[in-house]
Amino acid sequence: MNAITTPFSGGCACGAIRYESTAEPVMMLHCHCRDCQQSSGGPFSSFVIVPTEAFKVLQGSLRFHASPSEAGGMTRRGFCSDCGSPVMGKPDAVPQFVAIRTASLDDPSWFNPQVDVWTSDAHPWDQMNPALPKFEKYPLS
Repeated sequence: MNAITTPFSGGCACGAIRYESTAEPVMMLHCHCRDCQQSSGGPFSSFVIVPTEAFKVLQGSLRFHASPSEAGGMTRRGFCSDCGSPVMGKPDAVPQFVAIRTASLDDPSWFNPQVDVWTSDAHPWDQMNPALPKFEKYPLS
C-alpha cells in the first residue's frame, strides 16, 4: 500500500472534473446505506473524509443530487454531468466534512478503510472485512 501524500487529487472518468484535497483524510470508510448502494451500483461506497475547506474543485462543475439524511437535512451527492461518475458527497449534518468517493482518486492504492457504516442496510452476500469495526448506522450515533 502506498502512503498518502498531500495534496492528493482525483476526478471523474471522462476528465471533465478535477479536484484536490490539501488535507489528509480524517477517516476512511465503507458505507452500506441504500443511497450509497443505488448511487454506486454496488453493495457499498468507499469514502475518504476530509475537511470541507481542504477540498477544491479545480476544473469543471459538479452536478448535485440531494436525498434526505437520517442524521438531518440532506446529503448532496456530487457527480460529473457528462459521464455520471460519482465524485463526492456533502452531508448537511456534518458541513465541516466532504466525503470523496475513493474510486475517483488518481491513486486509490493508499485507501485503508477504518470502519463499515450503515451495516443495517448491508446485503447478506456483502462480505465485509471482519477486522473492521461495524456500525449499524452512523459511527457517532
